[in-house]
Formats: sequence, C-alpha cells, structure tokens
Amino acid sequence: MVDIDAFLSRDTLLILLLLMVGIGGSGITRGMLAERGYGAVGSLVFVVGYSTMVFLLWYGWVRPLDITGPSGR
Repeated sequence: MVDIDAFLSRDTLLILLLLMVGIGGSGITRGMLAERGYGAVGSLVFVVGYSTMVFLLWYGWVRPLDITGPSGR
C-alpha cells in the first residue's frame, strides 16, 4: 500500500503549487489578455511567470544540491 503522507510531503505540495501557478496561472492569464486584444502583454506575463517559476525551482531545490563527480581515488 502507498503511504500517501510520505508522497504528499510539504515540499511536494509546494512544487505542485508552484508548477500550477507558474504554468497554468500564467497561461490562463496570457489567454485572457490575448482575447481582450493585449496579446503582447499576455506573452510578457507568460514569459515572466514561467521564468519566475523556473528560477524558484532552481533556487529552492536544485541549487542546494551538492552534485560532485567521483573523487578520483
């Protein structure tokens, strides 16, 4: 049986929320602005939202990792 509490930890929920807002939220906002005739502004909103999401994912989860190769011994 799958332990749902271990799968849905705080970090996992935060990553899912960040992905939903970064991709879904900025995409929906871009579409709504494009429908109203503000396609360029919508594209800018999407790029800024998506880029912010990528930066936050890198800063919060990838940057702290200590990724090193073999020690050569």
